Amino acid sequence: MKEQTVKAGETFRDAKERADASRRAKAEEEAAEAAARAADDANIGTVRIADDVVAMIASYAAQEVDGVAGMAGSGTSEWLGRVGVKDPQKGVHVDVNEKNVRVDLSIIIGYGYNIPATSSRVQARVKQAVENMTGLAVTDVNVRIASIRISPESDTTK
Repeated sequence: MKEQTVKAGETFRDAKERADASRRAKAEEEAAEAAARAADDANIGTVRIADDVVAMIASYAAQEVDGVAGMAGSGTSEWLGRVGVKDPQKGVHVDVNEKNVRVDLSIIIGYGYNIPATSSRVQARVKQAVENMTGLAVTDVNVRIASIRISPESDTTK
């Protein structure tokens, strides 16, 4: 009688091991299928972000910083601004190479703000926004202080 109990126990263990092996094989198969699907999904095409989009992200991010009164642009963009045409990329130049971005900003800072501290906050905010939204690595954020705005009504760039 004791022998039957041992054989039954061995049979149970064998069945359990076969079930465990079956579950492991199924899990490995599912993992392989998921990896194949992910590889197929990754190869369905490319995503390209236009330089203008990166410039817009940088412009909006810079203007979120306290102390930035606006973006300074070229003479043409200033003239267009006076007639009511808004240029969201005004004062921004980006250079996108492969997975890296270099951003050049021309900003108007509010009177009374610490220029180095404000510029540093602009650099950090632009870098964070561009990297988070595009997945591109920002190598440089160069800030040029083009003017100081004394009051909201006056602009020394005019």
